[in-house]
Amino acid sequence: MIKTLLVEDHELTRLGLSMILSKESEIELIGEADNGLKGVELAKRLNPDVIVMDIGLPQVDGIEATRRIKAYNPDCKILIFTSKDSEDDIFDAFKSGADGYVMKDTSSEQFCTAIKSVYQGVAWLDPAIAKLVLTNIQSPKNRTTFNTSDGINYQAGKELYGLTEREMEVLSLIVEGLTNSQIAENLTITTYTAKAHVHSVLQKLSAGTRAKATQKAITEGLV
Repeated sequence: MIKTLLVEDHELTRLGLSMILSKESEIELIGEADNGLKGVELAKRLNPDVIVMDIGLPQVDGIEATRRIKAYNPDCKILIFTSKDSEDDIFDAFKSGADGYVMKDTSSEQFCTAIKSVYQGVAWLDPAIAKLVLTNIQSPKNRTTFNTSDGINYQAGKELYGLTEREMEVLSLIVEGLTNSQIAENLTITTYTAKAHVHSVLQKLSAGTRAKATQKAITEGLV
């Protein structure tokens, strides 16, 4: 069971999400908080596997709450659940350590899939914002380099981490949340080759999981 903590200040939203999660055999809702400070406290006490975190929270916002939780429990997965889709919000969320970002207008099926994905160490980006992330987010320290028309900063990837062009393409697909088989299909290579590229990318980025690779790719302007 995926022990899940819900941090959301709107009561009706919490109620709706609780009903959705109650129908999932793989997910157990172990607690709820209506503000960021309480969310941080419950995270310490309950030790959830996944935290569903709103951004616009009272007392302590979701970005700061994520930062505090990740500081003492980096293994806890945090899925941002919000209606905010600005570049700054997305960038700040991943910079604080978030493992996924899902919009509040997503389907219940996608919402549950997002929870399961981040739990498994696979970064989740809502399809509605994936293109925005891949083409527009770029770290200030990398703005002297360039992103190509496909949104990939090949120069930064090579200079900072020694990533090849193919590995940069693989990284961009990791950010999109694609599996090894989907990466293979997208690049017209074998699944075995895709798996090898993914392993190499994670190793060069010193990222133990796809989620951590996604965080680094976004915050450092690689994609």
